[in-house]
Amino acid sequence: MPSRRNFCKGLMAGLALPAAAARADSPLAAPPKAAASPQAVEGFGALLPDPKQVIDLPAGFSYQILSVTGQKMADGLSVPGWPDGMHAFALDEHRVSILCNHELDVSQQDMSAWQGSRPPNAAEKKFSYDLMAEQPAPGAVRRIIYDVKKAAVVQQHLALAGTLRNCSGGPTPWGSWISCEETTRRAGQHGLNQHHGFGFEVPAKGKVLSVARPLKAMGRFFHESAVVDPSTGIVYMSEDRADGLFYRFIPRQPKKLDQGGRLQALALRSSDRSVATGNQGASDIPVGKRFAVRWLDLADVESADDSLRYQGESAGAAVFVRGEGLAVDETVKRHTAIWIVASTGGRKGLGQLFRYFPSKYEGGFREQQAPGKLELFSEPNDGQLIRNADNLALMPNGDILLCEDHYGVQRLVGMTRAGQFYVLAANPRKASEFTGPTFSPDGSTLFVNMQQQGGTLAIRGPWSRAV
Repeated sequence: MPSRRNFCKGLMAGLALPAAAARADSPLAAPPKAAASPQAVEGFGALLPDPKQVIDLPAGFSYQILSVTGQKMADGLSVPGWPDGMHAFALDEHRVSILCNHELDVSQQDMSAWQGSRPPNAAEKKFSYDLMAEQPAPGAVRRIIYDVKKAAVVQQHLALAGTLRNCSGGPTPWGSWISCEETTRRAGQHGLNQHHGFGFEVPAKGKVLSVARPLKAMGRFFHESAVVDPSTGIVYMSEDRADGLFYRFIPRQPKKLDQGGRLQALALRSSDRSVATGNQGASDIPVGKRFAVRWLDLADVESADDSLRYQGESAGAAVFVRGEGLAVDETVKRHTAIWIVASTGGRKGLGQLFRYFPSKYEGGFREQQAPGKLELFSEPNDGQLIRNADNLALMPNGDILLCEDHYGVQRLVGMTRAGQFYVLAANPRKASEFTGPTFSPDGSTLFVNMQQQGGTLAIRGPWSRAV
């Protein structure tokens, strides 16, 4: 495996190099049915080897390297390591604000924003969630201001500090990013002063570090992704564990996640007991079948002993095998579906892709009259098609983009609404997963990270072309 330093040198050398949903009660015509027999299709064409060995892309696509770990930012700090989930928000006609997580744990302080730069100042310490020996805990969110028309980084700086393992998260309709900690480390461990395992809201607009305030009512667990249904303001969250749950948070006040609310876990109405959705045991969740769901209230949501998922499972909540990427899909006007990735679910442990269709009364007292539905959309069980999907994003052409997290070749894979798969890109060095896919609002540019090797890329191409 190449070292991060050598990879970064390779990235810098290639800076200018061209590479080559509907609700449960909606009509069946929208969106399309799940595909029982997944197949491979050509997609955008064969991948062309990149002579700089940064990323292999089809003809007609090009890439630009926006940053690599260790580069100096406008605030005098360094770009942190292990970039993960991110989202691009429109600032004006041409500029976007990209909020990017950094999944750094207690042992990775040497890759934090203060790596090789100045010591933290008093304001940075005050605004950070947690300190380790007078230095902010290494997890972070970075804000990148990028001009899509000029294809240029305008500025980048730290937006959130003092957290741990900021894995994924999700955007809100009101212009902020929910950054999620994928850990439940406790105060007193590793020099920490705070419990971890929360979500943090970061505004898309800003030029300085935000005050880090944990959204404790949204639960303390191994957070992966969070998405907001714009029609209801309800937040849906995944849990990256082999026995994780699928959660929803109903805010007490719309757009005010820090004002509390109800945390619940999804269960199937067909069973009073917990159902394992991974198809790795006695349970059988057929592709294409829709199951009516019920939602279970959870108590002790801050879960000091990291038992929130056990509380839900004992009450009958469904279990997902490593819930990861989520995406809100508004394929039909006034209707919504939530895509859910279970990265190691499935008979062969290669991953599953679910859809949740909220009730037209979602979160209300009439919800039981027309409950939401859960559907297993795809379980290919074929490593040639897809292996352990993680992050995902909706593509401008209507397809789904999936990032693989596998020990072999790391790829970006597209999936059509008919459940067909095609390869979009590959990491020729086979050493780093793709993370944080997000498109510019105009659909021209895909922003994506190469996590372990510390690069953030912008990829242009005919993204709107039908496959």
